[in-house]
Amino acid sequence: MAGNTEMVYLKIEQNVMIREPSVTLKDIAKITCTNRPLVNKMKQMKVYNFHVPANQSKKKMQTEVFSVLKIIELIGQEFPNVEIQNIGEKDFVLEYQPKQEAKWIQYLKTAILSVLIFFGSAFTIMTFNNDVGVGEVFMDFYQQVTGMESDGFTVLEICYSIGLFLGIMVFFNHVGHKKITHDPTPIQVEMRTYEKDVDATFIENCGRKGTSNDVQ
Repeated sequence: MAGNTEMVYLKIEQNVMIREPSVTLKDIAKITCTNRPLVNKMKQMKVYNFHVPANQSKKKMQTEVFSVLKIIELIGQEFPNVEIQNIGEKDFVLEYQPKQEAKWIQYLKTAILSVLIFFGSAFTIMTFNNDVGVGEVFMDFYQQVTGMESDGFTVLEICYSIGLFLGIMVFFNHVGHKKITHDPTPIQVEMRTYEKDVDATFIENCGRKGTSNDVQ
């Protein structure tokens, strides 16, 4: 390696979201080097421009797939005396979302999703209880222990309901807006897994179609 060559470390996540159509290196990557002035110049380098519709009200989210080799190529064209060491993803998805949804729309979606989850979970629990005959088991157990017939509303049903509620709270690791532990909740884990699968599928599809931004 020549003495005047600078080693620059580059890290890009698999999914990058931006708000402006003009994309610079600092918008998509983390870069570091012992030469701070060089890093500052590199951060301002433009790497892509999204097409903005003439009618601003019709702006929609746009997505592009990039190979990190394309970014390294662009850097090399403008900074020929730089050696890039990639420590991030080999391919990544660049999402341009010019405007966030209104708060009331986000709240509405959350409310609808909460209602669907509530009734779906209730239906699942009731179906499970009926299939395994939990009610009959409680009645027989109550009669064997106390010698009296159960009216369907005894200490067993009360404890079962409380235990079910506490079990759900502990499993989902949430009580209102607060988490019980610092661990990610099962929903957060599943959402991150889902996002990674979506990004990986999108990258593979674009690669097969030849529509990703890569070196020639």
